[in-house]
Amino acid sequence: MYDKPLRAIWNGSPWDFMEELTPRKLAVKQLKEQFLEALRTNNAQEVLQILHTGKIDIDAVLEVDDPSMVLASYKQGYWLPGYKLETSWAMGIHVCVMYNAVETALVLLQKGAAVNRMPNGKTPLHVACEVSNSDCVALLLAHGAKINSLSLSGHTPLHYCITSESVECAKQLILKGAKVNMASHNNDEVTPLHTAARFGVPELAALFLAHGASVDAVNALQETPLMTAAYWAFDAKEQLYSENHHLVCRLLLDHLADPNLQEEDHKTALHKAAWNCDHVLMQMLLEAGADARAMDINGCAPIQYLLKVTDVRPMAIPELCYQLLLNHNAARIYPPQFHKVLQACHDFPGVVEIMINCYERLKPTRKWRTAIPDDCYERHTDFYNSVFAVCSNAPRSLLHLSRCAIRSALGRFCHKGVPQLPLPSSLKKYLLLEPEGILY
Repeated sequence: MYDKPLRAIWNGSPWDFMEELTPRKLAVKQLKEQFLEALRTNNAQEVLQILHTGKIDIDAVLEVDDPSMVLASYKQGYWLPGYKLETSWAMGIHVCVMYNAVETALVLLQKGAAVNRMPNGKTPLHVACEVSNSDCVALLLAHGAKINSLSLSGHTPLHYCITSESVECAKQLILKGAKVNMASHNNDEVTPLHTAARFGVPELAALFLAHGASVDAVNALQETPLMTAAYWAFDAKEQLYSENHHLVCRLLLDHLADPNLQEEDHKTALHKAAWNCDHVLMQMLLEAGADARAMDINGCAPIQYLLKVTDVRPMAIPELCYQLLLNHNAARIYPPQFHKVLQACHDFPGVVEIMINCYERLKPTRKWRTAIPDDCYERHTDFYNSVFAVCSNAPRSLLHLSRCAIRSALGRFCHKGVPQLPLPSSLKKYLLLEPEGILY
């Protein structure tokens, strides 16, 4: 019919324009496209008809549009050109799972489709978990899918359960013997509990913990799930805090996660919460026994982390964060370096007030005034006038000195001791450094 080969139309791959299709190859290509469309639309009858022709193998590898890389998994450290990430290789069973074509998947499995192959780095079970398709998970497990198989990136199917919709998938895997403490075989070495903490899925975290997940398991960076959840509780792009991540932290602490474990840079979960200026999580950790004086590898305590980010966390309530740390016995800033507090927090008079009030007396240096921009001083004139009036060589008021004496006596039990004192609530707030808007 054709007296010379037909050239394929270029579809984005740099090699496609070099490909020459003979009539036979063109027919095969068209049949594969027809087969792929039948799989996508869950047309089991047409799939059977195509298979009965014998012109296409049930495990034939197809090229599938996959911009989200649902079907693909690659080893860490490999670079791929952009066009490679738009499509993936997959067998028919992978496509059925991806598009939730359960009836067609059943047809393929009954006809003997391979259930554990990875044409592009993932088995069908990995794909089913990633798309939260519990029906396909059940079907694949019933037909011999390997429960703890590793994708090319080193993850088990349980690692691909990362949404609340995938809880049912995880349940089925665990009931069939999935290892809840199996770390990924890659540079990260994360457990499924780390993954649930990373994505903030309390339902998954509860499931894994109920089935024996190690609450203090560490990854390659020596991070526990608690540290992971604490860090990812803040979305830096959207400047929002995640209640789901907070719930995961609550679950982990309720299962006796150690809040004072340190990762390879000696940061604790409290360091990470302080970096996010997350007062909800900081309170949770401190109440669970987190050490407010723990230092990282550079000798920085959580309060130093707060100072670094106070002015770049617009949705935070920094006053609460500083109060929490100081009421849980955090070390104060070295007085000769107090100008750094003013540099970082000059737009937050409440923070400056809290920090000054934790000292019996504080003598200003020449660096204090230069640390406060003129426009900021004008906006908060009354407050900063009171700062320089109070911070001098003269002792502060007897009321303030009494506060310092009581706080010193209570030490690290200040947050628990003050509420139990037989004092009016206004005095209790005063003892706990509640800001008043002016110093005296």
